[in-house]
Amino acid sequence: MQPLASFTFGELLESTAAKSPTPGGGAVASAVGALGAALAGMVVSYSVGKKNLAAHETANQAASKYLANARALLVELGDEDAQAYGVVNELMKLPEGDERRTRELPGALRAAAQIPLATMGACADVLRLMEQLSTTTNRQLRSDLGIAAVLACAAAESSLWNVEINVPSLAGDEGAKVLTQARACAEDCRVRRARVEAACRA
Repeated sequence: MQPLASFTFGELLESTAAKSPTPGGGAVASAVGALGAALAGMVVSYSVGKKNLAAHETANQAASKYLANARALLVELGDEDAQAYGVVNELMKLPEGDERRTRELPGALRAAAQIPLATMGACADVLRLMEQLSTTTNRQLRSDLGIAAVLACAAAESSLWNVEINVPSLAGDEGAKVLTQARACAEDCRVRRARVEAACRA
C-alpha cells in the first residue's frame, strides 16, 4: 500500500472512498490522530517564544518535539494497520485447511488487534500532554487545542472498533485481555478530552 505520508489530501480521500480494503478505517483513524497532534503542534508553535509564556518555554519546546514524534508515529501506525489488514484479508481468502492460512493467520489477527491498540495508546499520550498545554499555551488558540483533543479522542474511539472486531479471533483469554485494555484506554481518552475542553472553555 502507498504510505499515508505520500498521499496528497485529495488522493487520500479518493483512495479511502475507492472499492479497496486499504486504506480503511484503521488507517483513517490513525490519520485523524495525526491531525490532532499536528493541530496541537500549531498551538504550541504560536506559544513558543511568547514573552508572557516565558515560564513555560522549556515545557512548550519539549511539547513541540513530542507532538512531532507523535504525529510521525501515528502515521506509521496507520501504515502498519493497513498492511496488517491486507495480510488478514489475503489469508482469509485461502481455504480453511490451507497450510499457510493455518500457520500465519493467528499472528496476523493478533497484529490486527494490537496495532489499533497501540494507536489508542499514542492518542492517550497526546491527550495527556494536551491537558498540560491547556495552561501553558496561547489562549487565543484555545479553540484549536479543543479541536485537537476532539480529534485525538475520535481517533482512539475509532481504533477501538478495530480492536473489537479482531479480538474474537484471538486464542484463549488473550482477546478478553486486549479488549479490556482497549476499552479502559478509550474511557481514559474521553475523560482527558473532556478535561481539555473544559480548560479551553474556562
